Parts: sequence; C-alpha cells; structure tokens
Amino acid sequence: MDDTRVLNGSYGECLNDGKWLTNIYKMTADLELSYGDVKMSGSRWTGQKLLGIKGTGSISGYKITSELVQNAARITNDRKSEYVTELIFKIDDPEAFGCERVRLKHVKFSKIPVVGFEVGAIVEEEWPFSFWGVEWLDTITEN
Repeated sequence: MDDTRVLNGSYGECLNDGKWLTNIYKMTADLELSYGDVKMSGSRWTGQKLLGIKGTGSISGYKITSELVQNAARITNDRKSEYVTELIFKIDDPEAFGCERVRLKHVKFSKIPVVGFEVGAIVEEEWPFSFWGVEWLDTITEN
C-alpha cells in the first residue's frame, strides 16, 4: 500500500442540487439491507433472502445561511410539498488515484434544525436524511 494514496477528507465536498455547500464538513451515507429467513429443505441451515434496501445518512456543517432550513421547512405550510433533493458527495484528493463522486437520489431530511446556539461557540447543524437511489458518477481505481 502506498500511504500517499489514502484519501484525505479535507478534499471532500457536498453538493445540493449542484450547489457546493461550502459549510459542510462531514457527510455520511449508508445502505441498510434487510433480509428474511428462508428455511431450507433437508438442511439445518437457514438461508437469507434480500427483502429491502434503505438509504440513510447525515450532513454536518456550520450555520452560515437560512437557505437550506427554509427550503426544508416549507413542509410546515399545508399547501406546499416536502423538500426532496439530491446530494452529491465528492472527494478529490490530488494525491489519490482519482476523484470519487456519488449521487444520492430522492433525499428527504428527517430532522430540520430550526434554531440553536451556545454563547461563545460556533453554531453547527446536523441534517439526518433518508434517500433511495445511489449512482457512482466517478470511481477511483488503481492505475
């Protein structure tokens, strides 16, 4: 292993509908797989059948504007639909073998941080979300 090729998270970016969210410093996304038991005839073994996939994640960052919270909070108006977006995770470390970009589709925030602060501290926000659909736009492969 060439240790210089290990990805440095400082080169990570999060884009919301194509707009770079420069205040985001942490992003995670996971796929949770759910299985059902399948009893096997003539065996003590129990098989597993994939029944579903659930995408969850979160973004964390510094509070700079009210734009994202206003978009997400439009659901509080009974005449408006919920805010559904897409997020693109990008990490482009110049020492790595390349750039990775992953598109998360149909993103819905499950918690909206309306307001919060602490005297003498930088204001930060965490945005948990669910999604369905993932697409690798760019992948990293060893040359």
